[in-house]
Amino acid sequence: MKKLDHVDKQILQILQEDGRIPYTEIAHQLGVSEGTIRSRITRLLQDGVFQFAIHPDPAKLGLKVQAIIGLTTKLGSQKNVAEELSKFSAVRFVGAFSGKHDLIIQACFHSNDELITFVNERLSQIEGIVGADVSLELKQYKDSFSIVHDDEVTLQ
Repeated sequence: MKKLDHVDKQILQILQEDGRIPYTEIAHQLGVSEGTIRSRITRLLQDGVFQFAIHPDPAKLGLKVQAIIGLTTKLGSQKNVAEELSKFSAVRFVGAFSGKHDLIIQACFHSNDELITFVNERLSQIEGIVGADVSLELKQYKDSFSIVHDDEVTLQ
């Protein structure tokens, strides 16, 4: 994989703001040819740097209960548990972590009852889970990632 340069990062930033922006507009903004934009985006996609994806708002789809669930697994079971969790459509994210929990998942539900059913009936059936710590999201302040970092942030 080729190292990302300033133009690559600018392309990524522009696409994050509007993934539907025409390549001609990106080229115009950056002062390069459309062919340059097209070839760079193709390379970035092939290298797995990013992917085009739809990021729906769960609340607008009726999924009003969002939970972060920290899971403790039996030694040697983490990978199998993660694979089983990944099969559930309600689960948006599965990650292995150091610290208190072996795995942390993010899941979305229509109601608290649906969440309770998930924990008591689905999670309890997965071999290797020994504990679950459920936290409900009360308010979301940010759900994005930017390639451009504000290195000159001044705290007051």
